[in-house]
Amino acid sequence: MVTIGMNYKVLPGKEETFENAFRKVIHAMQSIAGHTVTRMYRNIDDAREYVILSDWSDRAAFDAFIASETFRAVANWGKEQILAGRPTHNYYEH
Repeated sequence: MVTIGMNYKVLPGKEETFENAFRKVIHAMQSIAGHTVTRMYRNIDDAREYVILSDWSDRAAFDAFIASETFRAVANWGKEQILAGRPTHNYYEH
C-alpha cells in the first residue's frame, strides 16, 4: 500500500470552488482500480492550504491515475483557475 500526500495552496477566495471540485474528484476516484480512499484536510492556520491524502494499492496504480486524461484535465483547470502555485506530492510506502 502507498499513501500519496498532495499539497495545494489555492488563490484567495477560491477555497470553496476548490473544495467543491475536489468532492467531485473524490467521488469519481471511488471506481478507479487500485484506489482505496482519499481525504482532504485544510490547514487551520492558513485556510488556503490543503493536503489530500490518497491511499492506493501500489505506486503503479497511482501513477496510472495521474497519467490519465481525466487527471490531466482537472490538473490543467486547477493550474489555470484555482491554484496559487505548483502542488507538491509526497509518497509514503507502507
